[in-house]
Amino acid sequence: MTFDLGATDGGAVAAPPRRTSNLRLLWRDRLGRTGLILLAISALMAILGPIVFPFDPAQVGANSASILQPPSLTYWLGTDELGRDVFSEFLAGARISLFVGLMATLISTIIGAGVGVISGYFMGPVDGGLMSMTDFFLVVPALPLMIALGAIFGQNLLIIILVIGFLSWPRTARIVRSQTLSLRQRQYVARAKSLGASDFRIIRKNIAPHVMQLIVANTILVVAGCILAEATLSFIGLGDPDRISWGSMLHFAFVSGAIGRGAWWYFLPPGLGILLVVLAFTLVGHAFERIDNPRLRGSA
Repeated sequence: MTFDLGATDGGAVAAPPRRTSNLRLLWRDRLGRTGLILLAISALMAILGPIVFPFDPAQVGANSASILQPPSLTYWLGTDELGRDVFSEFLAGARISLFVGLMATLISTIIGAGVGVISGYFMGPVDGGLMSMTDFFLVVPALPLMIALGAIFGQNLLIIILVIGFLSWPRTARIVRSQTLSLRQRQYVARAKSLGASDFRIIRKNIAPHVMQLIVANTILVVAGCILAEATLSFIGLGDPDRISWGSMLHFAFVSGAIGRGAWWYFLPPGLGILLVVLAFTLVGHAFERIDNPRLRGSA
């Protein structure tokens, strides 16, 4: 006598439960949905905004009357200290700020994930050397080091991306290393070794796929930090002088005395832009982290 464990009382075979995608779970999360909406608005604004409303830094006001004009039907967000349209400037700055944040995060993630996986898998002297280097970058204050490197290597968009990216990876390395240490103790890794699989194959087939979701969740949070870092460097005058970003808008608003003159339309939009984009990435990152970690599900 045999029993069909997959059959129901009616004789039909029960279908396996469908797994809900992470994006669907992210949309169901209230804070994650808010972050996704803000990110979608920011992306559309950065991609389509400079095309629909092009910003020409060489196009200044015709006379002194056009300087720091309040918002009007002609200039939706007023004008700056040179008589340029702040709205077009704001849209162009969104593209640069997001571009720097994403590119610096890509560099940071590649370095951090690589260091974390190699350190956690091989252990021993390799782990000791890599973690000593990681601890050094964790102890050294990142912002003063970014300021020093930015001042040494020059005010260039590529230099800013490299400086932020090369100084933002230690946290990712620590998180990935801890997960790799746990994964290398699993039975399937021991079986792969006993079958003669190379270390590279084990890392590629058995380690990397299981740390990928953790890397993605951490990467989303790193983007927010990189955008803030770029805004900070630009605000203190170490940004690319040939490219406008939200941080450089705040810098020129401060230098031109817009804050003291009450020209809120000049400094408020880039400040709110930085705040909302960083908030969006933070909300999505924490929501993704809750989805990936069952122990955090249901937490506010």
